[in-house]
Amino acid sequence: MKKEINDFTRSLMNNRPSEQINIMEVCGTHTMAISRNGLRQILPDQINLISGPGCPVCVTSSKDIDWMIEIIMNYPATLFTFGDMIRVPGSISSLQFEKASGKDIRICYSPLNALDFAKNNPERNVIFIAIGFETTIPLTSVIVKRAYEENINNFYIFNIHKLVPPALELLLLDKEIKIDGFLCPGHVSAIIGSLPYEFIAARHKIPCVISGFEPADIMESLDMLVRQYNSKKPAVEIQYRRVVTSSGNPTAVSMIDEIFEPCDSYWRGIGNLPGSGLKLREEYKGLDAMKKFPVGPINSKEPPGCQCGSVLKGIIKPFECKLFAKACRPENPIGPCMVSSEGSCAAYYKYERSR
Repeated sequence: MKKEINDFTRSLMNNRPSEQINIMEVCGTHTMAISRNGLRQILPDQINLISGPGCPVCVTSSKDIDWMIEIIMNYPATLFTFGDMIRVPGSISSLQFEKASGKDIRICYSPLNALDFAKNNPERNVIFIAIGFETTIPLTSVIVKRAYEENINNFYIFNIHKLVPPALELLLLDKEIKIDGFLCPGHVSAIIGSLPYEFIAARHKIPCVISGFEPADIMESLDMLVRQYNSKKPAVEIQYRRVVTSSGNPTAVSMIDEIFEPCDSYWRGIGNLPGSGLKLREEYKGLDAMKKFPVGPINSKEPPGCQCGSVLKGIIKPFECKLFAKACRPENPIGPCMVSSEGSCAAYYKYERSR
């Protein structure tokens, strides 16, 4: 692998553009891999890597977190969540704080844990926080269908799933951001394939490469992006060919389409994006926690000084936020980008502060 990395580094040096170009790594796992392996430090100065909105926890709005907290404070229920989500601050509290205060909030590793608990405890209302991009939506679809078919009437989802391609289009339309290429997510693309990104190359003339997660994968993908940029022939290429195809996983996509339909969704730092979210189809709306457990008006606000929104859009690097590594640290996170294991701020804090 070391030889491969050296070869791609040499190729990037030989083919580096004359001007600086901005390449956005969309996936938080790519961000972590780049920081952990010191890849930024071996790239030519002309290649500027910027992080995008590829961390589901990071793009979850304060309002959604406040909404979860309102439900658990006002209704007798057991709430299941993935680990990162529990620590994200809302406007006045967090799930972690509410758990410490006695609310029944549990960390799970699969939505099946929540469904099994609901089956075994029919007297309890059980809510699963359904978060994530296209990678995790198929499994949520499976448990929704199973709960519906098995008449598990005490199981609900708090659905904040989001779709990646619509967010990329909005970033390209934002005049505040200059993006010259996308390092596209491997896991998401294993589900949806490469075709949903074609509009980026065809309409916006921006190169795209779907990348794996090993250092050599990322370096090869960057080399492919630079070659596209230099040739002025933007395309959607697949570097991660051992996992990703043009059509993705049709079975998983079909399952998603059976259970969900597109809707607008609010992304932290980006705003309301048409068609970037999913809602349960009419047949399954009885499992919607937001409808089953209504709450009053929620007046949410972002933490003062937090610039997660600008980090998620690639406008600033984490260390350019005044709170970074000062008021905002992993043990006391102000914003979600420092909380999540896929967050840009967490990656910079852990691996790049001393570089």
